[in-house]
Amino acid sequence: MVLPRTVAVAASTSSFRISLTSLSTINYKFQLCHSSISLHCPRLQSTVACFSQQQNHSIRSPNLVALEYADLNLPHICVELGHIRVRQHVNPLSSALSVPAKAPDWNDVFKDPSLPLMIDIGCGSGRFLLWQAKQNVGSNNYLGLEIRKKLAERANIWAKELGLYNAYFMFANATVSFQQLASSYPGPLVLVSILCPDPHFKKKHHKRRVLQKPLVDSIVDRLTSGGRVFVQSDVHEVAVDMRTQFDFVSNIQHVDIIDPNFVCDPDGWLLKNPMGIRTEREIHAELECAKIYRRMYQKRT
Repeated sequence: MVLPRTVAVAASTSSFRISLTSLSTINYKFQLCHSSISLHCPRLQSTVACFSQQQNHSIRSPNLVALEYADLNLPHICVELGHIRVRQHVNPLSSALSVPAKAPDWNDVFKDPSLPLMIDIGCGSGRFLLWQAKQNVGSNNYLGLEIRKKLAERANIWAKELGLYNAYFMFANATVSFQQLASSYPGPLVLVSILCPDPHFKKKHHKRRVLQKPLVDSIVDRLTSGGRVFVQSDVHEVAVDMRTQFDFVSNIQHVDIIDPNFVCDPDGWLLKNPMGIRTEREIHAELECAKIYRRMYQKRT
């Protein structure tokens, strides 16, 4: 006879064992309750749906990014490279990151450096940018800037393995390097993205946030006429900070003013991600039922 697997829960001197069968029953009853609440109390519907979604978090979370980026077919490359350890947070004001990165020979890193360029500031693992590059081979180039060196190095290996000669990643602090890198590129800069940057919650650390006025000025200055800036965060305070800085720039405007396809909520946040795929942070944040705050701006022609 095969006994059902159990989950042990210790409470003082007693032990309680709940079988997985019992857990399934509880889950079934929860679903019935969910339906009832949805019908009779709409205000609680989204909360209950979120709780229901979180029940499977431990099962779904490890596979969500791989599923979203399945088109890249990275698993075999990941196995060959092995696991790398990187720090979650890096101080951008450290002396090692205070020197502007030297611009590469663009003919060495891109097959055609005259193509329109997208720069992703704080590109993380690079999957988001690699996906964009794969969708637009021959029409756009993609540059990722990341202050965690190991991530940039691995992303370049991925790009090479995928045969993407329109994607390149640099270990660089965008705050001090953006102007020099963007101004040296021979083609037009058409899009800059800053997606879910490190929030640096403590007030004394706000100066570490990636989007400071000098970077805003550099981005707007280097953008070609009609070029766009896309910012988003799952942290409301950070999103508001980025929005405020761009809202007060005179020669750019939010895209919903000129393009009705960009729909916003009553507070002016874009309802949908216009990039065609979610970032890794966005995937995990939405799994936890966090709201994503998005804005896209366009430079006036």
